[in-house]
Amino acid sequence: MDPSQSENTELIIMLILYALPVVALVVFGSIGGMAERRHFASIRLREQTGPQIPMVAVRKCDPNRAVAESRLVTGSVVVSLDYFKRFLASLRNIFGGRVRSYETLMDRARREATLRLKEQCLGADIIMNFRIETSALANTRGKKGAGGVEVLAYGTMVRYLPMEATPPPLG
Repeated sequence: MDPSQSENTELIIMLILYALPVVALVVFGSIGGMAERRHFASIRLREQTGPQIPMVAVRKCDPNRAVAESRLVTGSVVVSLDYFKRFLASLRNIFGGRVRSYETLMDRARREATLRLKEQCLGADIIMNFRIETSALANTRGKKGAGGVEVLAYGTMVRYLPMEATPPPLG
């Protein structure tokens, strides 16, 4: 075999070994970024057009109004981090600083879980005792770090009787 052909073959193999992972990270990172932008656009639209129900952390209802219905409502979502963002986050772990990819992941998950909760509460006047819980889902390959996050939003949906149907307080 000609020495120049051997060098060309080695060069091609080196390009495949080193350039292909970089290209794959860029391509899949772009696809993940597009999916994230579409999800954020969907969230913004649903926040504007969906039910506008107040949510409070207070445990007690208005004592001057009679409750027609109350029940526990939940909204849950599991969101995964793409490999490109996971790679960038691992670099941040080395050098320190804010991990913006995890911040956007958590923002998306919280907002989506809250929207799913509100979609179960049509006709509600308020959501009382509103809470959000998060849990990190570990990678299945035994590596450290989160493979995704689960966010659970929950509270008590309250629908009051109309004011004219509410009896006056005893006293």
